[in-house]
Amino acid sequence: MTLAVRPRLLLLDFDGVLAHYSHERRIAHLARTAGCEPARVADVLFASGLETEYDSGRIDTSTYLRRLGDGLGCAIDEAAWIASRLAGSRADPGVIEQVLAAAARTPVGVLTNNGALMAHAMRGIVAPLFPLLEGRVLCSGALGVRKPEAAAFTRALDHFGVAAAQVLFVDDVFANVQGARAAGLQADTVTDARTLRRVLRRYGLAS
Repeated sequence: MTLAVRPRLLLLDFDGVLAHYSHERRIAHLARTAGCEPARVADVLFASGLETEYDSGRIDTSTYLRRLGDGLGCAIDEAAWIASRLAGSRADPGVIEQVLAAAARTPVGVLTNNGALMAHAMRGIVAPLFPLLEGRVLCSGALGVRKPEAAAFTRALDHFGVAAAQVLFVDDVFANVQGARAAGLQADTVTDARTLRRVLRRYGLAS
Protein backbone atom coordinates (compact mmCIF):
# COMPACT_ATOMS: atom_id res chain seq x y z
CA MET A 1 0.00 0.00 0.00
CA THR A 2 1.34 3.43 -0.96
CA LEU A 3 1.23 6.16 1.63
CA ALA A 4 -0.74 9.34 0.79
CA VAL A 5 2.39 11.38 1.46
CA ARG A 6 5.77 10.03 0.43
CA PRO A 7 8.64 10.13 2.95
CA ARG A 8 10.76 13.25 2.68
CA LEU A 9 13.91 11.24 3.46
CA LEU A 10 15.01 7.68 2.68
CA LEU A 11 17.50 6.77 5.42
CA LEU A 12 19.50 3.61 4.79
CA ASP A 13 21.69 1.33 6.85
CA PHE A 14 24.99 0.47 5.16
CA ASP A 15 26.34 -3.01 6.01
CA GLY A 16 23.73 -5.59 5.09
CA VAL A 17 21.70 -3.16 2.97
CA LEU A 18 23.85 -1.12 0.58
CA ALA A 19 26.74 -3.57 0.78
CA HIS A 20 27.51 -7.10 1.90
CA TYR A 21 30.13 -7.21 4.63
CA SER A 22 32.52 -10.02 5.56
CA HIS A 23 34.46 -9.94 8.83
CA GLU A 24 36.61 -12.76 7.48
CA ARG A 25 37.76 -10.98 4.33
CA ARG A 26 38.44 -7.77 6.22
CA ILE A 27 40.39 -9.59 8.92
CA ALA A 28 42.40 -11.55 6.35
CA HIS A 29 43.36 -8.33 4.54
CA LEU A 30 44.50 -6.66 7.78
CA ALA A 31 46.45 -9.77 8.74
CA ARG A 32 48.34 -9.68 5.43
CA THR A 33 49.03 -5.96 5.90
CA ALA A 34 50.35 -6.48 9.42
CA GLY A 35 52.11 -9.78 8.74
CA CYS A 36 50.27 -11.60 11.51
CA GLU A 37 47.69 -14.32 11.95
CA PRO A 38 43.99 -13.51 11.35
CA ALA A 39 43.21 -14.66 14.89
CA ARG A 40 45.36 -11.86 16.25
CA VAL A 41 43.47 -9.27 14.19
CA ALA A 42 40.15 -10.66 15.42
CA ASP A 43 41.33 -10.44 19.02
CA VAL A 44 42.63 -6.87 18.71
CA LEU A 45 39.67 -5.52 16.77
CA PHE A 46 36.71 -7.39 18.18
CA ALA A 47 37.45 -9.51 21.26
CA SER A 48 39.11 -6.53 22.95
CA GLY A 49 36.10 -4.27 22.35
CA LEU A 50 38.20 -1.79 20.35
CA GLU A 51 35.86 -1.75 17.36
CA THR A 52 32.82 -1.16 19.57
CA GLU A 53 34.56 1.70 21.35
CA TYR A 54 35.28 3.36 18.02
CA ASP A 55 31.83 2.70 16.59
CA SER A 56 30.29 4.22 19.72
CA GLY A 57 32.40 7.38 19.53
CA ARG A 58 34.19 6.73 22.82
CA ILE A 59 37.60 7.09 21.11
CA ASP A 60 38.68 9.18 18.14
CA THR A 61 40.20 7.92 14.90
CA SER A 62 43.82 8.60 15.83
CA THR A 63 43.46 6.72 19.13
CA TYR A 64 41.69 3.85 17.41
CA LEU A 65 44.35 3.45 14.73
CA ARG A 66 47.18 3.75 17.26
CA ARG A 67 45.70 1.05 19.48
CA LEU A 68 44.99 -1.16 16.47
CA GLY A 69 48.57 -0.78 15.25
CA ASP A 70 50.02 -1.39 18.71
CA GLY A 71 47.98 -4.57 19.01
CA LEU A 72 49.05 -5.83 15.61
CA GLY A 73 52.66 -4.75 15.95
CA CYS A 74 52.44 -2.74 12.73
CA ALA A 75 51.46 0.86 12.06
CA ILE A 76 47.98 1.04 10.52
CA ASP A 77 47.11 4.34 8.88
CA GLU A 78 43.80 5.54 7.46
CA ALA A 79 44.63 4.26 3.97
CA ALA A 80 45.43 0.75 5.25
CA TRP A 81 42.25 0.66 7.33
CA ILE A 82 40.11 1.80 4.41
CA ALA A 83 41.76 -0.75 2.12
CA SER A 84 40.84 -3.54 4.53
CA ARG A 85 37.27 -2.29 4.77
CA LEU A 86 37.00 -2.25 0.98
CA ALA A 87 38.37 -5.79 0.90
CA GLY A 88 35.60 -6.92 3.25
CA SER A 89 32.75 -5.09 1.53
CA ARG A 90 30.87 -5.65 -1.69
CA ALA A 91 28.19 -3.29 -2.97
CA ASP A 92 24.84 -4.78 -4.00
CA PRO A 93 24.32 -3.53 -7.59
CA GLY A 94 20.56 -4.14 -7.46
CA VAL A 95 20.22 -2.11 -4.29
CA ILE A 96 22.39 0.70 -5.66
CA GLU A 97 20.23 0.89 -8.78
CA GLN A 98 17.05 1.17 -6.72
CA VAL A 99 18.50 3.81 -4.41
CA LEU A 100 19.54 5.93 -7.38
CA ALA A 101 16.01 5.66 -8.77
CA ALA A 102 14.43 6.48 -5.40
CA ALA A 103 16.68 9.54 -5.09
CA ALA A 104 14.74 11.08 -7.98
CA ARG A 105 11.70 11.06 -5.69
CA THR A 106 13.14 11.87 -2.29
CA PRO A 107 16.50 12.77 -0.67
CA VAL A 108 18.64 9.88 0.56
CA GLY A 109 20.96 9.49 3.55
CA VAL A 110 22.87 6.79 5.43
CA LEU A 111 22.87 5.98 9.15
CA THR A 112 25.38 3.27 10.05
CA ASN A 113 26.89 1.74 13.19
CA ASN A 114 30.49 2.37 12.19
CA GLY A 115 33.38 4.59 13.16
CA ALA A 116 33.90 7.93 11.46
CA LEU A 117 36.41 6.55 8.92
CA MET A 118 33.63 4.54 7.34
CA ALA A 119 32.25 7.70 5.74
CA HIS A 120 35.47 7.85 3.70
CA ALA A 121 35.59 4.12 2.95
CA MET A 122 32.07 4.28 1.54
CA ARG A 123 33.26 6.35 -1.39
CA GLY A 124 35.14 3.34 -2.69
CA ILE A 125 32.51 0.76 -1.80
CA VAL A 126 29.41 2.44 -3.23
CA ALA A 127 31.05 4.90 -5.61
CA PRO A 128 27.93 5.30 -7.83
CA LEU A 129 26.11 6.91 -4.87
CA PHE A 130 28.58 9.79 -4.72
CA PRO A 131 28.29 12.75 -4.87
CA LEU A 132 24.63 11.99 -4.08
CA LEU A 133 25.60 11.08 -0.50
CA GLU A 134 28.06 13.92 -0.01
CA GLY A 135 27.54 15.20 3.56
CA ARG A 136 24.70 12.73 4.03
CA VAL A 137 26.51 9.80 5.67
CA LEU A 138 26.10 9.61 9.44
CA CYS A 139 28.33 7.19 11.37
CA SER A 140 27.56 6.23 14.94
CA GLY A 141 31.16 6.99 15.89
CA ALA A 142 30.69 10.61 14.86
CA LEU A 143 27.24 10.84 16.45
CA GLY A 144 28.45 9.33 19.72
CA VAL A 145 25.62 6.80 19.89
CA ARG A 146 24.71 3.56 18.12
CA LYS A 147 21.46 2.25 16.74
CA PRO A 148 19.01 1.16 18.07
CA GLU A 149 19.32 3.88 20.74
CA ALA A 150 16.74 6.62 20.23
CA ALA A 151 19.43 9.31 20.31
CA ALA A 152 20.99 7.91 17.13
CA PHE A 153 17.77 8.61 15.27
CA THR A 154 17.02 11.98 16.85
CA ARG A 155 20.51 13.20 15.99
CA ALA A 156 20.02 12.00 12.43
CA LEU A 157 16.72 13.87 12.23
CA ASP A 158 18.42 17.02 13.51
CA HIS A 159 21.14 16.67 10.90
CA PHE A 160 18.71 16.30 8.01
CA GLY A 161 16.10 18.70 9.37
CA VAL A 162 13.24 16.29 8.82
CA ALA A 163 10.45 15.24 11.19
CA ALA A 164 10.49 11.61 12.33
CA ALA A 165 7.17 10.75 10.68
CA GLN A 166 8.52 11.97 7.32
CA VAL A 167 11.45 9.51 7.27
CA LEU A 168 11.57 5.97 5.94
CA PHE A 169 14.43 4.06 7.57
CA VAL A 170 15.55 0.62 6.36
CA ASP A 171 17.96 -1.76 8.08
CA ASP A 172 18.76 -5.47 7.92
CA VAL A 173 18.74 -5.73 11.74
CA PHE A 174 15.21 -5.84 13.15
CA ALA A 175 16.29 -4.41 16.52
CA ASN A 176 17.38 -1.25 14.69
CA VAL A 177 14.06 -1.12 12.84
CA GLN A 178 12.27 -1.38 16.18
CA GLY A 179 14.43 1.41 17.58
CA ALA A 180 13.57 3.64 14.64
CA ARG A 181 9.87 2.96 15.03
CA ALA A 182 10.07 3.74 18.73
CA ALA A 183 11.66 7.08 17.79
CA GLY A 184 8.71 7.84 15.50
CA LEU A 185 10.24 6.99 12.13
CA GLN A 186 8.60 4.83 9.51
CA ALA A 187 10.88 1.80 9.29
CA ASP A 188 11.13 -1.62 7.72
CA THR A 189 13.54 -4.53 7.39
CA VAL A 190 15.53 -4.89 4.16
CA THR A 191 18.08 -7.61 3.40
CA ASP A 192 18.49 -7.53 -0.38
CA ALA A 193 17.33 -5.88 -3.60
CA ARG A 194 14.07 -7.83 -3.63
CA THR A 195 12.99 -6.78 -0.15
CA LEU A 196 14.10 -3.20 -0.77
CA ARG A 197 11.98 -2.99 -3.90
CA ARG A 198 8.96 -4.26 -1.99
CA VAL A 199 9.40 -1.66 0.76
CA LEU A 200 10.06 1.22 -1.65
CA ARG A 201 6.92 0.37 -3.60
CA ARG A 202 4.86 0.31 -0.42
CA TYR A 203 6.02 3.83 0.39
CA GLY A 204 5.63 5.25 -3.09
CA LEU A 205 9.36 5.44 -3.81
CA ALA A 206 9.46 2.89 -6.64
CA SER A 207 7.24 2.04 -9.58
